[in-house]
Amino acid sequence: MRRQLPIIIVFVSGAFMAIQYFIPHDAGVFFYEYGLDWIIVIGIFAMLLGIWSLFKVQLDKVVKRSPGWGYSVVALGGLFFMLIGGPLWGIEEGTPFMQVFWYIYTPIQATMFSLLAFYIASAAYRAFRARTVLATILLLTAMVIMLRLIPLGPISGSNQKLATWILMVPSMAANRAILIGIGLGIVATCLKIILGIERAYMGHD
Repeated sequence: MRRQLPIIIVFVSGAFMAIQYFIPHDAGVFFYEYGLDWIIVIGIFAMLLGIWSLFKVQLDKVVKRSPGWGYSVVALGGLFFMLIGGPLWGIEEGTPFMQVFWYIYTPIQATMFSLLAFYIASAAYRAFRARTVLATILLLTAMVIMLRLIPLGPISGSNQKLATWILMVPSMAANRAILIGIGLGIVATCLKIILGIERAYMGHD
């Protein structure tokens, strides 16, 4: 029964959330919004579980003196400071909580995103090497798209039209194909979960 009950709950919840879209009734809307409220509650408990998991993993690294355990100390210190600092001093501008957010967390986040630019440039260099016909087409298309914002005199008008056509026709077609594939994959995965075929959320069978 420990395995059947979660499957029944998932089946009933998933089937109802799928069917209610096709039954325009006030009762369906009420239960739908009620279910969304429960999703928020479950998400809060999942966040608490994530915080506990972060604490346990980092604490184990500190206790065992694993390689890089100093970073775990910093992570634990930041975790406790932000958990305690918010309720203690508030989250208004000028409080220690917001100072840490603006002067430590935000620069770290900006640094991480700026490093992505180098990885993107490296990947673009490897992808744009014209060794095959497809790579050559990719290179020429990328050049047209990148040059669309550069003033090139008489060439700018035709380049803008070509870039717009590339973005609106072949690129849009590829994006729609990808989105359709993602949608079909989501539907297939949801059906597998609702019907009890996929049970990874319950752990190992």
